Amino acid sequence: MTVNQALRLIAGSFVLASILLAHFHHEYWLFFTGFVALNLIQSAFTCWCPMMTILRKAGLRDA
Repeated sequence: MTVNQALRLIAGSFVLASILLAHFHHEYWLFFTGFVALNLIQSAFTCWCPMMTILRKAGLRDA
């Protein structure tokens, strides 16, 4: 698995988890969804994401 594939998997999982938590627990979990969205938007412009740094240090390779 490459860094980009893992990043998409993690971001999608975080969004899905926060939506489920908002539905079953409290709607404030949607702020976490917004945080993930803002991080994805800034990474589109800067080509840098903190999770990509973590994944590279974990040994995943770039595409």
